[in-house]
Amino acid sequence: MNTILFTHSYFLKFDPKQLKIGQPYAPLGTLYAAAVMREKGYDVSLQDVQFSEGAEEILPVINEKLPRYFVIYDDGFNYLTKMCLTNMRAAAFKMIGFAKKEGAIVIVSSSDSSDHYEQYLDAGADFILIGEAEQTMFELIETLQCEQQDFVSIPGIAFKKQYAYIKTAPRKVMNELDCLPMPAWDMLDITPYKKMWLQHAGFFSINIATTRGCPFKCNWCAKPIYGNRYHARSPKNVVNEIKYLYEKFQIDHIWFCDDIFGLKPGWVNEFADLVAKENLRFKFKIQSRADLLVQEKYVSALARAGCDNVWMGAESGSQKILDAMDKGITIQQVEEATHLLKKNHVKPSFFIQFGYLDETMSDIKLTIKMINRLRPHEIGVSVSYPLPGTVFYEKVREQLKEKSNWTDSDELALMFRNTYQPSFYKQLHRYVHKNFKRNLAYQNFLLILRQPLKLNWTSLKKMLSGIYVIPSLVVTRIKLWQLQRP
Repeated sequence: MNTILFTHSYFLKFDPKQLKIGQPYAPLGTLYAAAVMREKGYDVSLQDVQFSEGAEEILPVINEKLPRYFVIYDDGFNYLTKMCLTNMRAAAFKMIGFAKKEGAIVIVSSSDSSDHYEQYLDAGADFILIGEAEQTMFELIETLQCEQQDFVSIPGIAFKKQYAYIKTAPRKVMNELDCLPMPAWDMLDITPYKKMWLQHAGFFSINIATTRGCPFKCNWCAKPIYGNRYHARSPKNVVNEIKYLYEKFQIDHIWFCDDIFGLKPGWVNEFADLVAKENLRFKFKIQSRADLLVQEKYVSALARAGCDNVWMGAESGSQKILDAMDKGITIQQVEEATHLLKKNHVKPSFFIQFGYLDETMSDIKLTIKMINRLRPHEIGVSVSYPLPGTVFYEKVREQLKEKSNWTDSDELALMFRNTYQPSFYKQLHRYVHKNFKRNLAYQNFLLILRQPLKLNWTSLKKMLSGIYVIPSLVVTRIKLWQLQRP
C-alpha cells in the first residue's frame, strides 16, 4: 500500500481576523510535498481544510481513501502557520486521532510540531518531520514501505520508542531548488480562493516561493523549517511556474512569500528581463529589507518586473530597539528605502513591532513619528511574539509557563513582563491604526485639493474614513494614556 493523504492544519474559520480580511493563500508547502511524493510514484491525494468548518470534515475523506499514510504538512512559507496558533494545533491533534483510529501511519511537518514534537507524538502522531521535509518524508516512507525499523539513521525526524522521545540528527537543507517539481496546483480546488479574493479585494492573488531560508539573524525571528541558509530557484524556473498559473488560473497578482525576495546578486534583474521577454503582465508584492532596498538597481529592477508593493521590516522608529533586536538596519536606511521605492512608483509598507524588551514610551513615540513622517502605503502592527529557538525566546522563557502561543492571529497577547501591562499594547495597536487612517485621510485631502480632476472613489473613501475615525481616535488616545503605567 503506497497511498498518501495530504492535508494541513490551517483552518480559516479558526482565525477570525483573516476570515474577515478574505485574502487566503494556498498551502504552498503542502502542494510541494504532494508533488514530490507523486513524482516518486506514490498514490497521492489532497484534502485542503482551509475552508472547512472543523477538523471533523476530514473524517469522511479518511474513511473513503483509507490511506496507509496520513500526512499533515503545513505551509512553511506563510507567517500565519509560522506563528503556531493553538486553534490550529488543536485541530491537528483531532485529525491525528481520526487518522490513527482508521489505522493510518501519521506523519506531521510544521513549524509548531518541529518546536513541540513531544506534544504531537503524545497526541498520536507516529513521526514528526523536523526542518525542510520533502527529502526526509520520502526517505521515511520508503523505509516504512520496506517494513524496516531503522529510523535513527534518517536525519530530521522525531518519534517515540518504548515511551522515550527520539530526535535524530538535523538534515541539511537543499542547495538546488530547481530539482523540485512544481507544486501540485492541479490537485487544489482554486475556486473558493479566487471567489473570496474577488469578493474582498476585487482581484485574484496567488502565492509563489522563489527562495528558502534567511541568512540574517534578527533575534526574535524563528526559522524551524528552512534555517539560516539562503537558496534560490533560478529566474527561469520561477517564470515557468508563473506562466503555468497565468494560463491555468488567470491570476492578476502574486505574493512572493519569501522571507527576502531577490537577495542573490543579479537575480531580480534577470527575472525582470524574462518577465518582459515572455510578455507577462501582473503585479506582485514581496518582503525585503531596508538595507537591500537602498540599492537603486535592485529597486528599479523590481519596478520593471511589476512589483507593486514592498513590505519591509521597519519594526521600530527607535535605533535602540532595532539594535536590541539585532535587526542589522538603521532608521536612515528605512527612510532612504521608502523614498527610493516611492521614486520608482512602488508602494512601501511597514511591518511594525511593539513591546520588545525595554521599550519605553519614548521609543513608541519615535515609531509613531516615523510612520507619520514616512507615510507608508500600509502598516502591519504586532507585538513581540517569543518563538522557540530564538534568543528573544530564551530571554523570556521562564515567563511563558502559563501561555506561550496565541489562539489566533488577532489575539495580540503580550505573554511576558514588559514596561507596560498587556492591555496597553492592545490599545496601542488600535491607536496606531486609527492614527494611520487619519493621516492617510489628510494626505488624500491634500491630493484632492491640489489635483481635483484626479478625484476618484478610492481617494474619496480614504479621506471620508479618516474623518470618521477622528472621534474614536481621541477616545483611544485617552484610554492609552490611562494605561501608561507599568
